[in-house]
Amino acid sequence: MNHVKITGYGTALPKNTVMFDDQTRYRVVSGETQIGLAVEACEAALKQGSWSIADIDCIVSASAVSVQPIPCTAALIHEQIARGTDIPAVDINTTCTSFVTALDTFSFLIEAGRYTRVLIVSSEVGSLGLNPNQKESFELFSDGAAAIILERSENPEQGIICGMQRTWSEGAHQTEIRGGLTAYPPSNYKEETKEEYLFDMKGREILSLVIKKLPKMMADFYTESGLSAEMIDKVVPHQASRAMPLLMKKIGFSEEQYVNSIKEYGNMVSASIPFILCKALAENEIKEKDVVLFVGTAAGLTTNILAMRI
Repeated sequence: MNHVKITGYGTALPKNTVMFDDQTRYRVVSGETQIGLAVEACEAALKQGSWSIADIDCIVSASAVSVQPIPCTAALIHEQIARGTDIPAVDINTTCTSFVTALDTFSFLIEAGRYTRVLIVSSEVGSLGLNPNQKESFELFSDGAAAIILERSENPEQGIICGMQRTWSEGAHQTEIRGGLTAYPPSNYKEETKEEYLFDMKGREILSLVIKKLPKMMADFYTESGLSAEMIDKVVPHQASRAMPLLMKKIGFSEEQYVNSIKEYGNMVSASIPFILCKALAENEIKEKDVVLFVGTAAGLTTNILAMRI
């Protein structure tokens, strides 16, 4: 076990909402930015935990989409909340599961003594890259941000119990944005190629691959961790799509065990899992000593499962 605890949390949402049938989606408008949402969430986490930025050893941006190719998004967040300090700033990106990967990775660095207190933030404005010709994805995504402060714990029973990450690259091209970097550089942009620079998702193919792969991974996770479904107090899944109930049933969880916020918030990409976590902590749905399971799929196709005793 890596002995860590959450000692601050905060979220941020755009002011504007749009409705698709009975589904609410948050979308940025003029003047709202990915950095602005990230900073708001970070400041809320620091305030909630009664910390100042001087108490933080590292700033981690765990987001699917960067603000710009260079420098890393964490450096741009640092500029807004930690300018004048030398706090290291790091990006971690496994697209939709970036937060879980960051939580797992930095729990090891905290356990090893490299850091004592780390600020992890996921922020997304995916609406800016959606293709209106793809109704499924265009009506699914929301913008938002969430941040937590992860700190070393002296409690021998508190922290990350087990983490697992796997990638099946036969799904590498089922969720992608091809344009914008070296494969399709900005110089190649023109009217006839513009869809290469927008989000492209093959939902049915992704779901089929996940249903095929995830149950076996879940079984392996139980073997490695010593846990079982009955030992999990709350499941916080990535809000990937409206098919979540089907997927949760496939891996053995009842509707009472997991959080489903697709209707109220949609898919916030990397911010989905930490946003739900922060909301559940604030509303006391997740309490100290609870065993929480984070599970999510991401482009790649990458899947993360992580269990934490809060």
